[in-house]
Amino acid sequence: MVYEKIRLVKPTLGLKDEALEYRQEHFDFGEQVINGSELFDKITSYEEWLGKVIANANPETVDPNWVLTDTFFAVRVSDHKIVGIVDLRYQLNDFLKDFGNCGYSVRPSERRKGYAGEILRQICLAAREHGLKQLQLSVEKDNVASIKTIEKNGGNYCRSFIFDDEEAYIYLINLE
Repeated sequence: MVYEKIRLVKPTLGLKDEALEYRQEHFDFGEQVINGSELFDKITSYEEWLGKVIANANPETVDPNWVLTDTFFAVRVSDHKIVGIVDLRYQLNDFLKDFGNCGYSVRPSERRKGYAGEILRQICLAAREHGLKQLQLSVEKDNVASIKTIEKNGGNYCRSFIFDDEEAYIYLINLE
């Protein structure tokens, strides 16, 4: 799969317009949930969301109901377009024990170009740099494209669970 080079960048105020366009494309495509977005799909204000993302990336200011998390936009180098979003959660709480350490999404118009695999590859590198020994991910059992992406990045099936009456799988990627 050939894709243009991307880099993971932390959200900033300067990315507001592009970020809101990215979010709107998901909505226009009929998607109300943007995986890996640290609730970007639920915001009323980009600035409020950005404040939470910045706070949750700092051990001293992380929301007590959340976990230490870094969120990144996947930005295409050639034109600075946001093609995806990913978050990396450094711990798992009771709520996240089934959902895992990261989630990611790719902009609907940029799918099937290899971006998801590259986003996951880059987030695995970041997780390893932060001392994580493995990355746990969950995926709906019918999301064949994401399952293939996880498996191509070394993911091994661990177990299944039920969420909202739907079966999902948990995969582990060994980072050592």
